[in-house]
Amino acid sequence: MSKRTKLELTWIGKEHRPRLEPRILLEEADKSQHAAHRVTDGDLFDNRLIHGDNLLALKALEQDFAGKVKCIFIDPPYNTGSAFEHYDDGVEHSLWLSLMRERLELLKRLLTNEGSLWITIDDNEAHYLKVLCDEVFGRQNFLCTVIWQKKYAPKADSKFLSESHDFVLVIAKKIEALQLNRLPKTEKQTSRYTNRDNDPRGPWKAGDVLRNEVRDYAIFPVKLPSGKEVWPPSGTSWRYTKDKFDEMIADNRIWFGVDGTARPAVKRFITEVTDTIPATTLWTYDEVGHNDEAKKESKVLFGDQLFGTPKPERLMERILTLATNPGDLVLDSFLGSGTTAAVAHKMGRRWIGIELGEHCHTHCLPRLKKVVDGADPGGITEAVGWKGGGGFRYYRLAGSLLLRDKWDQLVINPEFNAPMLAEAVCKLEGFTYAPSDTLYWQQGHSTEQDFIYTTTANLSHDQLQQLSDEVGTDRCLLVVCSAFRPRKEGYSNLTVKKIPKAVLTRCEWGKDDYSLKVENLPKAAPQVGQQELF
Repeated sequence: MSKRTKLELTWIGKEHRPRLEPRILLEEADKSQHAAHRVTDGDLFDNRLIHGDNLLALKALEQDFAGKVKCIFIDPPYNTGSAFEHYDDGVEHSLWLSLMRERLELLKRLLTNEGSLWITIDDNEAHYLKVLCDEVFGRQNFLCTVIWQKKYAPKADSKFLSESHDFVLVIAKKIEALQLNRLPKTEKQTSRYTNRDNDPRGPWKAGDVLRNEVRDYAIFPVKLPSGKEVWPPSGTSWRYTKDKFDEMIADNRIWFGVDGTARPAVKRFITEVTDTIPATTLWTYDEVGHNDEAKKESKVLFGDQLFGTPKPERLMERILTLATNPGDLVLDSFLGSGTTAAVAHKMGRRWIGIELGEHCHTHCLPRLKKVVDGADPGGITEAVGWKGGGGFRYYRLAGSLLLRDKWDQLVINPEFNAPMLAEAVCKLEGFTYAPSDTLYWQQGHSTEQDFIYTTTANLSHDQLQQLSDEVGTDRCLLVVCSAFRPRKEGYSNLTVKKIPKAVLTRCEWGKDDYSLKVENLPKAAPQVGQQELF
């Protein structure tokens, strides 16, 4: 048997991979918001709003949040060629694929094994994106494509067909471990249950008693209360054996119509069926909202400063209902106007939102403060009974650890103070930043006995020997300093490195923008004969 060939999407420049610097995040307390008091015992305060390039921000989150996010929703630029106020939504195709690939790989590492990724997209890139997701996540982990009816009426000036829907791609981290919820039955669905014969077991609805297959043992006459006998139609048989049918008739579980002359049907009682149903892959506007609804929500929140491409809160409610439970962590790295974070907060989910644009401050920040204060009356507020509460912390992405000086040499960023430097080096070396209150040299750890110490000082032999003595024989210490003079035989419990020399080649230093804008992206030279598609 021949091996299955793995299909991959190829494009010009695919081999060029950025070397991302794992930046630190700096909280700005004046922009953070917390309710003055607890509204409920379930209030959540450890949410994060992050301002900065979302690729660098995802890298910054990787160390602390890998394997911890239950649901990721992203609404990336659709690459339509249309210019939106808040996004450059027309990136050249191959560059769009490159930067989406980098983000997908980081998002996969952040997801829990039981988690899922939901991506809204349209026809321009949906099919390429699906294959790209297959490559990153594995084809077996692709769950489905949901059709979201984003418009309720045709657009009269459409040249060909009037576009009425977007796609929502749904991908599992591990399909065998995926956890999705079901939807509660609607009033319309439960209204189908009635009690036409006043059965003491309550409302019921009629179900079919036929199978579309011939089973000889299930072909027999059934006597109606009127005295007439009926047989299953040709090519079918009863769903039950004769003994089971007689038992169900005796238990008043078979319905023969009001006057006893109708073909038999089974009574399915509402008390005996689940009160939930699985979601379908077709989401109509009356179920989850449409573009006009989203724009009306945006107008209530922002007045004339409308966000160009908002999503309705009901759409996000549907996704989070299926993909999460209260307390789960939700991530949106294209936060836009803040819809995902607002809905997650109202639904009692923890959240992380990342946004690069200035609308992080003009839209996301004021919107989320209103949610915390209970001053957001729109969206799903009334449906979920939201009264405010909880809070979030605002972070900005720190600058690059290393910058080029006037001689074009990489040096430590002068904006970094000692704690920032220590935290940044911890990230670079794979240590958890956790400074000790008592031991100055314990700034972080990788195990219970393995520590790191970062300093801009030039360490002499005597200083290193003192450090070695304090660390002792049962612990080890990585020392990162500007310069050092060790003894020839070294120190058994110390590893000493120079900064910035120790990290010079690890990352692309000083690059702050990996956003989906043509002017910020590297241009790969076209290769003769290379095809863009698989």
